[in-house]
Amino acid sequence: MAALATVTGGAPSLSFERASLLASQCRTPDEVLSAHAFLLRRGWIDHPIVSFKLQRSYASLGLLNSAHSLVNCSHNPNVFAFSSLIDAYALSCQPEQSFLLFLQMLSLQVLPNAFTFSSLLKSTSFSHSVALHSHVVKLGHVADQYVSTSLLDAYARAGDIDSARRVFDMMPVKNLVCLTAMITCYAKLGDVDEARKLFDESTEKDVVIWNVMIDGYAEHGRPEQSLALFREMLVRKNVRPNGVTFLGVLSACAQMGDLELGKWVHSYIENYGVKLNLQLETALIDMYCKCGSLEDACSVFDRLTTKDVVAWNSMIIGYAMHGRSQEALQLFAQMCELGLRPTDITFIGILNSCSHAGMVSEGRRFFKMMKEEYAIQPKIEHYGCIVDLLGRAGHIEEAYELVESMNLEPDPVVWGSLLGSCTLHRKLELGERIADFLVQNDLANSGTYILLSNLYAAAGKWDEVAQVRTLMKDKGIQKEPGCSLIHIDNKTHEFLAGGRKHPKSKEIYYMLEELGVLLKREGYVPETEIVLHDIEESDKERVLQVHSEKLAIAYGLISTKPGTTIRIVKNLRVCLDCHTVTKLISKITGRRIVVRDRNRFHHFVNGSCSCGDYW
Repeated sequence: MAALATVTGGAPSLSFERASLLASQCRTPDEVLSAHAFLLRRGWIDHPIVSFKLQRSYASLGLLNSAHSLVNCSHNPNVFAFSSLIDAYALSCQPEQSFLLFLQMLSLQVLPNAFTFSSLLKSTSFSHSVALHSHVVKLGHVADQYVSTSLLDAYARAGDIDSARRVFDMMPVKNLVCLTAMITCYAKLGDVDEARKLFDESTEKDVVIWNVMIDGYAEHGRPEQSLALFREMLVRKNVRPNGVTFLGVLSACAQMGDLELGKWVHSYIENYGVKLNLQLETALIDMYCKCGSLEDACSVFDRLTTKDVVAWNSMIIGYAMHGRSQEALQLFAQMCELGLRPTDITFIGILNSCSHAGMVSEGRRFFKMMKEEYAIQPKIEHYGCIVDLLGRAGHIEEAYELVESMNLEPDPVVWGSLLGSCTLHRKLELGERIADFLVQNDLANSGTYILLSNLYAAAGKWDEVAQVRTLMKDKGIQKEPGCSLIHIDNKTHEFLAGGRKHPKSKEIYYMLEELGVLLKREGYVPETEIVLHDIEESDKERVLQVHSEKLAIAYGLISTKPGTTIRIVKNLRVCLDCHTVTKLISKITGRRIVVRDRNRFHHFVNGSCSCGDYW
C-alpha cells in the first residue's frame, strides 16, 4: 500500500511510467491486489506492458491462478504474456498447466518463441517433449542454443540417450552449457566412459562440469576414477571445488573405505571456507560410518544444529552396520520423540540392526510397526532384512513362508539370503528346492550356484559339488574372487586370495609364517571344514592361510607402527576362519583391526569382535 501511495501521489492522472512502476513493485499479495484494482480503475489494465508486469508480480508471489486469469481477461494476449506464465507454471512443477497454456496459445494463433519452448521443456513429459520438438523444427528454433539444450535435457530426463545425442550433434555451436547437459545425460544413465570422452574434449571447464564427472564416477561404482579426477581438479588454478564437488568425493571415499583421505577432505572443507550445509554434513556422517570411524560420525552428528530425517537415518544406519544395535534403536526412539516421522530408509536401518544382533522379536515388531503405525509399504529391501534376520536366527521355514507370501517379486538378494541361511543351518532339502526354482525360472546368478555348492560341500556331497561346478563352467559363471583393500600413506593396496604380486610379497608371507606360529601357541585350530573342496587337510590349511584379508592384515602389520589401527575393506563376507584368526591377531599384537566386509563392520580388539561372533 505504501508503494501505491508513493507512485500515485494523489495525482488525478497516471502516466505510463508510474503505472508500469506500480505494476512491477508489488511485494505482498495485498499490494498486488490493490495495484490491480487501482490500475483497473485508471484504465491501464489493458496496456500490454503494464498488464505483463502485473502478471509477473502475481506469478512471483505464487498467485498463478490470478496471473492466469489476467491473461485470459486480456483482449489480445501476446507471446510474452503466455511465455512468462508458462515459465511460472514450469518453475512451480505444474508441467500439465504449462502445456495446456501452450495449446491455448496456439488456438489463439499466437506463435511461440524460443523462450516459450525452453520454458515448456524444463519439466514436461516425454510424449509432450517429442511433440514440442516437431514444433521447434517447424518454427525454425532448432538452432537456438537454449531451446536445443532444453530439448537435450528433456530427452536425457526420459532416458532417451540416443535422441539426446542426436540433438547435441546437430547443434551448430556447442557451448559449455549444452556440453555439460550432454555429459550429465551420459553420467546419470551410467555411460561414464562416453561422458569422459566429451569431458576430455572440452577446452573450457567450470566447476559444474567437473562436479558432474566426479559424481558420475562415484554414483556408478568407480570411486578410484572419481578421486583421481578430484586430485586433477585440485591442481587446476582456474577452478575451485565447492560443496557439490565434495558430495561426490565423500561418496567415493565411503565406497573405497579410505578413512585417511576422507579425513583430509573434511579438513579441506573446514580450512578452505567451503560452505557447510546439512546435505554436506550428512555426507560426512555417511563417509565416516562407511570408513569405519563411528566416533567421527557421531562427532559430526552431535555438532549439527539442525537434523532432518536424512541425517538421523545416516546415523541409525551407521550404528547398524557397526553392530551397535542398541544405540540404533535408542536413536530411533529419540527421533520419534522429537516428532520426526521415520521413512522407509529409517526402517531399513532398524531392521538391519535387528538382523545383525539376532533380535528376532524386535525385528518382527518393527516390521509390523512400519506397516500398521506409519503406513509404509515394505519394499524389497525391507523383506531382504527380515528374511535375513529370520533365516540366520534359524527360523528358516518362517522366512520361506514370508518370501512366498510377498506382494513383490523376490529379487536375487532375498533368495540368496534364504539360500545362505539353508547353508548355515544345513537345510539341504529346502536349499535344493530354492536353487532348483531359481535355475528353472532363469533367476539364478553366480551367488546361487556358489551357495548351492557350499550347501552340498557342507553336507559332504562332493559328487553334487562337482556337478554344480561343471554347470557353472558350462554357463561361463565364475566365482567372485576374494579381494581385500588396505589404505596406507595415501595409497591403496589390493590383495587377492593367494596373490603374490605385491612388491613386498616376500615380507608379507614371512609375516604370515610368524603369525602361524604365534596363533598355534594361542590354541588356534584351522577351520578346515569351511574349505569346500575335497582335498587333503594340510592343503585346506594352506588355502585358509592365504585368504585376502590375512594378506592385507600382514601387510598392515609390517607397514605401520605398533599400536596403529589396521583397517581392511573386503568384497565378500568374512569367513569363519579369518574371523577367528583376526580375533587372535588383535590379541597377540595389541592392534585394533577394523574389517568392513560385504555385510557389516567387525571391530577386533584384544581377542574379541564387536559382532559377538554373530554375523
